Amino acid sequence: MKFGHHSAAVEINAPSRAALFRDLRARFAAGKGFALATLNLDHLTKLPRDPDFAAAYAAQDLVVADGRPVVWLSQLARQPVELMPGSDLILPLSELAAELALPVALFGSDTEALDAAAEVLQARVPGLRICHKAAPPMGFDPAGAEADAALQAIAQSGARLCFLALGAPKQERLAARGRRVAPGVGFVSIGAGLDFLAGHQRRAPKFMRMLALEWLWRALQSPARMVPRYARCFAILPGLTRDALRSRG
Repeated sequence: MKFGHHSAAVEINAPSRAALFRDLRARFAAGKGFALATLNLDHLTKLPRDPDFAAAYAAQDLVVADGRPVVWLSQLARQPVELMPGSDLILPLSELAAELALPVALFGSDTEALDAAAEVLQARVPGLRICHKAAPPMGFDPAGAEADAALQAIAQSGARLCFLALGAPKQERLAARGRRVAPGVGFVSIGAGLDFLAGHQRRAPKFMRMLALEWLWRALQSPARMVPRYARCFAILPGLTRDALRSRG
């Protein structure tokens, strides 16, 4: 399923969890790295306005659906994809890394959150080896020399899988750069996922997620930041709905 137009168009090329994990197992077995992004409506508002973000998305090897509106649009287009938020991928990917004895790196957020998230992950995933943790300074530039040094440190740690918790568009831009600087590492952009694990941010209760109301929870938690974001998201829905209907097979 493809969203957007021209240079800002993005295709969800991992439509199901089964397909995603088949691909990941093959990449890990071959010693290949990757960049994995989770597409949501907020990203779709940013892509046409940010050429660097669009270029970073074009460099992702794998794109999954993060957000029920993206899933609903795919169903409307008769090209259904599964919902796979980044936060929900952390544990199953960590379990896969433990099964295959692949070291894991955590990058982003802050030191306290990384330490707490690492403790939770290692308690919940027996055998998981976290070989590297690093929190970038304020103002971290995903396109600068500082980014290259961070990526080289991740690669030198022996990590084969790295969770990036920087938020969009920084994490996707860093993952795209990582494909060149650290080609043997799989980079997964997971936003606030490590903060949720650490307990530093509260995720919406499960019943709200089941009712597709996580956006409302987040808006109530941080209205000054989230209400304008969701207003932009709602504004693009009519056009995306029209595109989905036109693309019906």
